Amino acid sequence: MITVTEEHYRVLRADELTKLIELLSRKGHEIIGPCVRDGAIVYEPIESSAQLPAGWTDEQERGCYRLKHSQDQAWFGYTVGPDSWKKYLLPAEVRLWSAEPWSGTFRILNNEVRPKQAYAFLGVRACDLAAIKVQDRVLIGDKYRDATYERLRQSAFIVAVQCTHAAATCICASMGTGPRARCGFDLALTELVGPAGHRFVVQTGSERGDEVLAGLETAPVTGADLRDAEAAVDRAASEQVRSIDTAGIKELLYQNFDHPRWDNIATRCLTCANCTMVCPTCFCTTVEDVTYLTSHQAERWRRWDSCFTLSFSYIHGGNVRTSGKARYRQWMTHKLASWIDQFGTMGCVGCGRCIAWCPVGIDITEEVRALREGGNHGKP
Repeated sequence: MITVTEEHYRVLRADELTKLIELLSRKGHEIIGPCVRDGAIVYEPIESSAQLPAGWTDEQERGCYRLKHSQDQAWFGYTVGPDSWKKYLLPAEVRLWSAEPWSGTFRILNNEVRPKQAYAFLGVRACDLAAIKVQDRVLIGDKYRDATYERLRQSAFIVAVQCTHAAATCICASMGTGPRARCGFDLALTELVGPAGHRFVVQTGSERGDEVLAGLETAPVTGADLRDAEAAVDRAASEQVRSIDTAGIKELLYQNFDHPRWDNIATRCLTCANCTMVCPTCFCTTVEDVTYLTSHQAERWRRWDSCFTLSFSYIHGGNVRTSGKARYRQWMTHKLASWIDQFGTMGCVGCGRCIAWCPVGIDITEEVRALREGGNHGKP
């Protein structure tokens, strides 16, 4: 249990949430928040709290995601859907440059990518905060920095929302990434709905957060408010039914390269790449050159790719991972083992999206458990 104090906390009435959105908009931010669309909760531009998924919650299991009406009118009574904030910070398609003929050769045009507005993300969960931290390390935390990601990331204002319930696919507690958001946010909201009314306990996490909160009508936090907020987050942790034992996990994966479990997975895996598309940390991309019949202009685009595609495994004239077995093994081993060697952390943040959105219900927690129970099948 976390001991909390009244410092840096305030109480925000639920009807003040639209004012928060309006205030961030006046400060030049495009507000991105959760909305219901096509039977799922996704992240899209919003202008008021009326667009939030009030009264909706989600049920998730292996290969299963559905929305249902909740028993209250909480705006954030769900966990995570197929979207993550990656689609805004690391867009699925980015034009790297364009060029046109010039004096017998060609010239590169001015292609600097700048967003029209800085983003303000409303409703970022602890697992996704951890994912953003992982991508920060990968994309701007080393010698080679992704300029597009860096510009979008540095200007983003983050309003986190503490999880107060868990889906059956959530594993953040065992991964040490949630359900409590501890850092990496400007403001963090804990939504409380009950006899004391619909309200948020707000924690500030930056000077920008302090400045924004000062522009809203808030009330002092009470000890009861803090206890209710803490109990709600603790409940989300206790509801988690899945977990991954991370002790020695890197060695486990490395020592079981030839484990028969990989063949078992290969009989089920469709290599559809759903797990990598919904994953908030996967960062693999490809580059495509495009020309147009009606123009003299050529363009180079960067697009999301996946270790499950054959083209991604094509190196120096041949495919190095021709089987579904090899491609799934690469994904899981990179996520839980070699990512540690590369970046000092795992690539999994426990959001559970890969479990829910796998069409055949492959469960990464079960696969890790099977490797542990099956003994050492590694290469010397």
